[in-house]
Amino acid sequence: MLESDKPSVLEFLVPGDPEQNTGGYRYVRKLVEALCEDGFRARVSGLPGQFPRPDKVARGAMDERLTGFPDGTSVVLDGLAMGGLPEIVEKHSQRLNLLALVHHPLADETGISEADRQWFFESEKRALGVVKGVITTSQHTAARLSDYDVPAEAIRVAEPGVAKAQIPKARIESSDKNGPQILCVAHLSPRKAQHQLVEALEHMKALPWQCTLAGSDSRDPEYSQQVRQAIADAGLEDRIELVGEVEESRLADLYGRADFFVLPSLYEGYGMVIDEALAEGLPVISSDGGALANTSARPGVVQYCAGDVRALEARIRNWLEHPDQLDHSRKLAARESRRVRSWADTANDVREAFRFFQGLPSHLHQHSEFASDWLAAREAADHQARSRELTEELNQWLLHHYDSLPPESHCPMQIVDIGTGRGSNALFLVPSLQVPQTWLALDQDAALLREARQGVDILDVPFETSTVQLSPENMEQHLPAEVALITASALIDLVSEAWLKALSKAAVRRKSAMLIVLSYAGHFEVSPGHPDDELLRNLVNQHQHGDKGIGAALGPEAPIVLKELLTRDGYRVKLAESPWTLSSGDQALARMLMQGWTDAAIEQSPTDRDRLNRWLETRRLQLSEGKLRIVVRHLDLLALPPGELP
Repeated sequence: MLESDKPSVLEFLVPGDPEQNTGGYRYVRKLVEALCEDGFRARVSGLPGQFPRPDKVARGAMDERLTGFPDGTSVVLDGLAMGGLPEIVEKHSQRLNLLALVHHPLADETGISEADRQWFFESEKRALGVVKGVITTSQHTAARLSDYDVPAEAIRVAEPGVAKAQIPKARIESSDKNGPQILCVAHLSPRKAQHQLVEALEHMKALPWQCTLAGSDSRDPEYSQQVRQAIADAGLEDRIELVGEVEESRLADLYGRADFFVLPSLYEGYGMVIDEALAEGLPVISSDGGALANTSARPGVVQYCAGDVRALEARIRNWLEHPDQLDHSRKLAARESRRVRSWADTANDVREAFRFFQGLPSHLHQHSEFASDWLAAREAADHQARSRELTEELNQWLLHHYDSLPPESHCPMQIVDIGTGRGSNALFLVPSLQVPQTWLALDQDAALLREARQGVDILDVPFETSTVQLSPENMEQHLPAEVALITASALIDLVSEAWLKALSKAAVRRKSAMLIVLSYAGHFEVSPGHPDDELLRNLVNQHQHGDKGIGAALGPEAPIVLKELLTRDGYRVKLAESPWTLSSGDQALARMLMQGWTDAAIEQSPTDRDRLNRWLETRRLQLSEGKLRIVVRHLDLLALPPGELP
């Protein structure tokens, strides 16, 4: 990493004592250690007061700590600390470079009231809306944040690592005389569900085993007492030991003495103890709650449905009654231990995230309201401008393709819409295409996708959505293996050549048709003429080639580049004009369009600000007087794969 990419100090703020030995606190401590080992200056400090629903002390501490940082300081706010303090995060968001670290959303916590859940949701959503970017500890949590209107491009994932460990020989060669040693490491809380482990073990008194529950019993004293009482009621005080929160050396000793690990948690944002257990060569029984469905889907781990005590009992009983099964899982875990991530890997992910967020525009989250208004304003003009000829040719090709399939293969044709926005493309195409259809809508803006789903509902077609920012690297991952049609509207002039090449390759590999419409073609006319029309047009076209978040944009050249790429692979490609023609009847769209042109031109040439604003004032007056006409040139592109003629 270049020195210019490094902050003076990367500050981490967590609630309470940073030395607490839960997964979230260990994550921050180990991450900071790994960053510092690599020469990246980082430190963690704690905030006094009550969290995550903050009291007066907590509010004052957060405000005072952020006030004390110099302008431009990079601060990573733990989700437990910032989720309940959106007004303080907002107060400092312009002066500081604030990032959020989210293990899992606060509203996903188990055992809270519905009123608290709603309060946490609204509060954390507001706080996430003003930070520069979000780091999550799992892909699961990253996906969950779409419900909080966090754009996909504002999120980077840094999964936990572990300290590499040697597998103790004693574990492989012998077992304790009192039977296998079971270990569970998690602070006592309803979400971690230790009471379900106690219930499962109660039914196996006749079998030899010992169990240790390690984790803080002070975070939720009422629940901790509930677990103790359950152990006493089951008559298991001599077989289940609660050791509380332990030092790392003691924890390492517990791992070394254990024969297998159990995590009965109802929900995890990642579940880093799974990695820690595997790194020690311990086989694991884990629920599939939250991110555990992915975290624990690995060799050496046996899953069960979260909350199903009978299933948990069956998994434990199988290993207790069939040592050969436990030994097989132990060997798998030993193998998997060599593939577990290190904290250096996590630190590298965070460094890359920091570098990415440094270049992120400050207006990133201000997406939905303006974007929705703009897309709504242009929808009628878009539908009017589109090439009917290309739409009908596509319809005929799809009908021919559908009819050529054997009857047993007749199923709805998969259509993928990229950059869906409010769903305008689907609203136009669904009734125009006379084949059974199923749609997958991809966009980086979760709020717009929700609008699209609501709008398309009236058309009665299967319409799935996915919040994602497509890149050349992830294009294959997010497009289904079989796609009849890939389509997009008003998109490809914003993307890079590398992005377009990846899209082209993905379409060719799937033999998909492509319909790409309303790509800006580099020319617009405003009449009557004005002396500064040419200046504005040149500056707007320069702006079109700027980086929109995925590399230098192709701008007006995009349709020609895509045609050349697909033609090389044997596609039959047609281009058709699809111009907007706007006048006094399109005032809302015309005003927004001219404002956008002027903003883009000023961004390219700030010294011409006054001149460009005078142009805008003149044009607004002409529009209001019914004297203005605007023509914007677009191109539609239809590409059909080789070998099939309608």
